[in-house]
Amino acid sequence: MVNTTEPEEVIPEVSEEIPKPPLVVTALPDFFKTLLSDGYTKLSDSPEVRMAVDCIADLVSNMTIQLMQNGETGDKRIKNDLSRVVDIEPNKYLSRKTFIQWLVRSMLLEGNGNAVVKPQVVGDKIIGLTPISPYKVTFNVSDDDLDYSITIDNKEYDPSTLLHFVLNPSIERPFIGTGYKVALKDIVGNLKQASVTKKGFMASEYMPNLIVSVDSDSDELSDEEGRENFEEMYLKRKEAGKPWIIPEGMVNVQQIKPLTLNDLAINDAVTLDKKTVAGIFGVPAFLLGVGAYNKDEFNNFINTKIMSIAQVIQQTYNKLIVEEDMYFSLNPRSLYNYSLTEMVSAGAQMAQLNALRRNEFRNWVGMPPDAEMDDLLVLENFLQQKDLVNQKKLIQDET
Repeated sequence: MVNTTEPEEVIPEVSEEIPKPPLVVTALPDFFKTLLSDGYTKLSDSPEVRMAVDCIADLVSNMTIQLMQNGETGDKRIKNDLSRVVDIEPNKYLSRKTFIQWLVRSMLLEGNGNAVVKPQVVGDKIIGLTPISPYKVTFNVSDDDLDYSITIDNKEYDPSTLLHFVLNPSIERPFIGTGYKVALKDIVGNLKQASVTKKGFMASEYMPNLIVSVDSDSDELSDEEGRENFEEMYLKRKEAGKPWIIPEGMVNVQQIKPLTLNDLAINDAVTLDKKTVAGIFGVPAFLLGVGAYNKDEFNNFINTKIMSIAQVIQQTYNKLIVEEDMYFSLNPRSLYNYSLTEMVSAGAQMAQLNALRRNEFRNWVGMPPDAEMDDLLVLENFLQQKDLVNQKKLIQDET
């Protein structure tokens, strides 16, 4: 009898390992939302822009405004009612420093290259200067771009009756300033984004430096209380620095390195943007916190940018003067970075050459005048050219 039953096919057992899910690092959408900057940023809201503008305004407002008069032997300073209004008391509410700070800031920021001041006139005498808010000023330009008027609170004025300070004149309309708004728009946006990103990273709760994998019932760790109980039981010691003692195979601890600001090159980008802001305003980068202080660079900043704005102010102030031989001048000498040794050395040399009285020299270094220092002292061998032949040492004895 033949067994027709086919033998059962033996299927070898294949042990298939269930692939482990890959380790995926995710960030919640809300986290990225906190790292994004939205909305318009005013120039005055940017810390870097404010630092540059405040520095310029502070230095310009420290300069004395002198009323000068031309003379045959040199220009001399004049002190009268007009010079007092301009240099000491522009109006009953503001000092010169406060007034000039407002003036410079208006030109650099809110006024977009313009600042308007209304003189207070009684009879033929100027008794004060009233600053006009940039938000109240409108410039009305003629169709041919050759003439304009100024509207303040819906009242139209001829520019000749006002003081209109202009910075960075427009190419098409040179009597109106342009400011720095367009040039700084993208840079200010970048700086704000960097600040928001930095703040988001510092405050983020999604960047732990340890991940603890626990071989335990998921229900026990499903709520915050369960996780805190496990942490208190195994991951905390009474004294800092002691090792954790954990049952073998129960806990797997992994250390991770979160993404840092250095990984995103935030600091490098901020440094570059700060240098750009400094370059646009013409201020040394170290005044914005980039690089080290440099004395020569600071003095060059006074000679260039500060004096450029001072020229705008003093030339506009000249419209207040009736006399043709007078003009206003802003004195920058006190702004330069002198050491006391350099001032004493320069003053001593000028006093020896009879080019400076000793009391003037004392004023340089902040000392009060001394009645005994009014006399001019000259070395005996400093003679006029015509008297050189009268020196006894040149007279030969003929006998």
